[in-house]
Amino acid sequence: MTATPPLDRLALGRTLTRLANASPLELAAQPPRQPAHAARRIGITGAPGAGKSTLLGRLALARLGGGRLGALAVDPSSPKSGGAILGDRVRMDELAGIDELYIRSLGSRRTSDGLADNLPEMLDAMDDFGFVEVLLETVGVGQAEYAARMHVDTLVLVLLPDSGDTVQAMKAGIMEMADIFVVSKADLPGARKMAADIKRIASAMRHAADAWVPPVLLVAQDQPDSIQALSDAIDRHQAWLASTRRHEAIRQQRARYRLRRLLEIRAAEFIATQDNAFFALPLPDQLARLLSGLAQPHGQS
Repeated sequence: MTATPPLDRLALGRTLTRLANASPLELAAQPPRQPAHAARRIGITGAPGAGKSTLLGRLALARLGGGRLGALAVDPSSPKSGGAILGDRVRMDELAGIDELYIRSLGSRRTSDGLADNLPEMLDAMDDFGFVEVLLETVGVGQAEYAARMHVDTLVLVLLPDSGDTVQAMKAGIMEMADIFVVSKADLPGARKMAADIKRIASAMRHAADAWVPPVLLVAQDQPDSIQALSDAIDRHQAWLASTRRHEAIRQQRARYRLRRLLEIRAAEFIATQDNAFFALPLPDQLARLLSGLAQPHGQS
């Protein structure tokens, strides 16, 4: 068996930066990929303050040993300046120096879905650099759960005790998105009641005979057994995916999302460069010019 070469962190960092800054047309011009393997993708999402970053750090430590592991953590970008604090590395500094672990913070930039620009391409790059598993943390705002669902194999939804997230999850349909529910900060009052409420709601939902039934876990950062229980639940879900051969459907879902996202970005770029005369045209003419301009380099439309 051939040993995996050491991770070239500099090359990976430059690759991720290049992809993050690439335009839709630059991404479309990339040659077709034929990755040797696809990393398992684990998403961690939930409301701000739910403890996602801390959980990601503890989970990464628990899952080390099975091969090269990556962590991509999305931080919110300022709508005014476009800057981001990118503080997830600071919060996970206890993981520094582990050879088989790579952590990268990403600004959400133009996205409104809790993720980052060109994330599909960056996740593909992690495959190319030999990662066995990638943990993805979302900003946790609004549509994050829906967007994350398109990118990961296993989606972990993190909820706070007595935060009202259960009701919001029911309204938004998030209960149907998650593969694993985690009530974080399980040592706080109300955690067990929260877990019981989620189980009650989940049990009332209809499940096909062969469907995965999401477990509800109580997790606290100072309780290693609870982190290990989450890691074991992820492994069980991954095994279930493999047994049901759902990976092809997941790949098709990702391809559809990627194309739609590239078109949305390119259309937004085109519209932003048009003058008042363009918007005075009849709508069919606007649409015709938009479709014609989608394939032209930015600034030449």
